[in-house]
Amino acid sequence: MHEAALHVGSGKVRELYALDDDRLLLVASDRISTFDVVLPTEIPDKGRVLTGLSAFWFARTGDVCANHLLALRADGRSTECRRLEMLPIECVVRGYLSGSGWKDYAATGAVCGHALPPRLTESAQLPEPIFTPATKATTGHDENIDRRQAAELVGDDLFAEVERVSIALYRFAAEHARARGIIIADTKFEFGLDEGRRLVLGDEALTPDSSRFWPLDGYTAGGPQPSFDKQYARDYCESLGWDKTDPGPDLPDAVVAGTRARYVEAFERLTELDFDDYRADPEVVLR
Repeated sequence: MHEAALHVGSGKVRELYALDDDRLLLVASDRISTFDVVLPTEIPDKGRVLTGLSAFWFARTGDVCANHLLALRADGRSTECRRLEMLPIECVVRGYLSGSGWKDYAATGAVCGHALPPRLTESAQLPEPIFTPATKATTGHDENIDRRQAAELVGDDLFAEVERVSIALYRFAAEHARARGIIIADTKFEFGLDEGRRLVLGDEALTPDSSRFWPLDGYTAGGPQPSFDKQYARDYCESLGWDKTDPGPDLPDAVVAGTRARYVEAFERLTELDFDDYRADPEVVLR
């Protein structure tokens, strides 16, 4: 598949190839990482879920923001996309108080410079979605930063556009998902600039790896929520007393199956498509 492509990089999950001066091939593997460590056990079809869901959202949000998608390949895990000059920030939108946002709020009453109402509980819905940028860490965890720090990295005008577009994308997706029984608690976008210096959505979008997806049924603020993502595998790893350094633990078959089932269920609920239909014809998500 990649005979004419030059391998130019590897991420925790993706392999990146150059097709020519203008196009890249992004291939999503079935690798899974927890606590920034890639585990030795893969989750079958995980890469297809990430690729198919991203393409589904790209096809429906073009009027909010241009995106990098040029074509889906027949394997369902490979995306031809345009080259971009990627911005040096992670663009996180939070609609609910969870993860590092909850930890920051519990310590300071604020998240990335956003002062929030007092006495909110873990997993509480925020009055409005907030934009909470982070640095892109080459090793270890991304680090939350405030609006001023982010604007210094990309410039005031571009920061304002990124904030506006990120929140608009989140609102669109959150409304779509909620109607299908899924809460998008928070999500992370990555943007770049094309040759005309136009803002373009890149990487993946609104997947179980870049978002927290919670079942709407049974949601109650006040503690952690069950989720349609790698949390199932993460909880298993935590139960072992693992020190969260490489190498990670092997996952037993039951955890692999449970994790795959959660990814596939998220795909099917959000797209209203049968996952096997996507496997047979990936372009079904673009229609």
